[in-house]
Amino acid sequence: MPFFESVLTLLLVAIASLQVSRRLNIPYPSMLALAGVAVAALPWAPDIGIDPRLALALFIAPALLDAAYDLPPRALGDNWRPLLALAAVAVLLTTAAVAWIGVTFAGLPVAAAIALGAIVAPPDAAASSAMLSRFALPRRTVAVLKGESLLNDATALLVFSAAVAANGATTTNTLLFTELLLAAPGGLILGYVLARLYIAVSSGLAGTLGGTLFEFVTVFGAWIIAEHVHVSAVLCVVAFAMTIATHIPERQSPRDRIHSYAVWETSVFLLNVLAFLLMGLQAKAIISRLEPNGVWDAVWFASMVFVVVISVRAAWVMLYNRVLWVWARQSGVNAPTLAQGVLVSWCGMRGLVTMAAALALPTDFPGRDLIVLSALAVVLGTLILQGLTLGPLIRYLDFQPDASFDESAAKVRVALIDAAVATLAGRDDEPARRLREIYQEDREAAILGRHPRDANELDKLRRKTIAIKRSKLAELRRSGEIDDDVFHAIEQDLDFAELAASPPDRLEMMEG
Repeated sequence: MPFFESVLTLLLVAIASLQVSRRLNIPYPSMLALAGVAVAALPWAPDIGIDPRLALALFIAPALLDAAYDLPPRALGDNWRPLLALAAVAVLLTTAAVAWIGVTFAGLPVAAAIALGAIVAPPDAAASSAMLSRFALPRRTVAVLKGESLLNDATALLVFSAAVAANGATTTNTLLFTELLLAAPGGLILGYVLARLYIAVSSGLAGTLGGTLFEFVTVFGAWIIAEHVHVSAVLCVVAFAMTIATHIPERQSPRDRIHSYAVWETSVFLLNVLAFLLMGLQAKAIISRLEPNGVWDAVWFASMVFVVVISVRAAWVMLYNRVLWVWARQSGVNAPTLAQGVLVSWCGMRGLVTMAAALALPTDFPGRDLIVLSALAVVLGTLILQGLTLGPLIRYLDFQPDASFDESAAKVRVALIDAAVATLAGRDDEPARRLREIYQEDREAAILGRHPRDANELDKLRRKTIAIKRSKLAELRRSGEIDDDVFHAIEQDLDFAELAASPPDRLEMMEG
């Protein structure tokens, strides 16, 4: 019971923090991390610990699914150069730089120093998605940053596993190399196979609450199975999500899809909220484990790691950006702008993967407390410094509006309307004439770049009359003329009717 009470208290703190975040336009991961540190400083702060392996499965798997579902494999193929530069090269460069200062300034063994570098190297998928969702940015830049956050964890965790195994000398070099070589392709293959199995089984569960539960079981199960067979759990979940996103929409009914999206959006947000809050709460426990005489030396070293992590990413991204710009100009293709390079270099918030990997170190691992403190410094430092300054930086860079999404959506809407009108050929009855008039209004609105349900006078009138219906329904309930079961059934009918008559921007939920 005390644990449950502590979690409820933290959720109340999170809800209050989210209101502040929304009103001050601060990215919510930064606000929650600050709130966690503030709560940890209180004498009566709850001591909540969680098994690192459980933390990775519980918090990372849903965040990866959420991000990978909206990022098709085609986007990864189109952006393979920047993704390789960020998800592989940037991670390895950061790992090497941090390992060097770990050996030079802290006297860590090489394996321990490499483990530290791998822990702090990858930006976080959940943090990246939460930050980027608040700003209007060029689509390609967003795709690159989201793709990086999906793939860099796999690179970092492979290096981390190798360093921990090498330090413990629990396996031969040949066996270790073989496991690492097979981890990435094995994770991708396993994720694809599990996704195909899910697609085959889920059709029998369509339209049931058990189908939604099965979604959760398969996502978390994919991560756990991947860990048991020693392949990349990150790539397994990414491949699983991308395969599902490619094949399941055509097989899913609208009601199942709306229900599934709503459940997952709420669940992922809840887990993100708890994860960022718990990271801030770790500060007190980590610092209390350090030797009193060495606290300031440890804090100084952790600050060095934080500066190196930010500096290496900025230097590499800007170098890559300028080299690619020169090459693109000579080749006559679109070149990345300097502003895009600055944004990508600064958008490197670390999160739960970093914290969970640090806490997953064996208790007798060399320099464990120093490594965990450094990881905490990087997580909190990037979430607070980069998170709080990302909005002002984006406004300063003054990105030109990217109309490519609206233009593409408008073309698709016109094409769909034309296809629908073509089915009415040969019919001249009253329903067909009325439908042609509606489609013509929708087509004109789509050509002008407006959403048909926002421009269509019939939909506007429909929304107005639905509001009158709601008022009358509530009156009938208050007067006792209808029972609650009838009230809720009719209310659901009105909800679906209003959704059908409303433009998408009126249906979006905000954090907090």
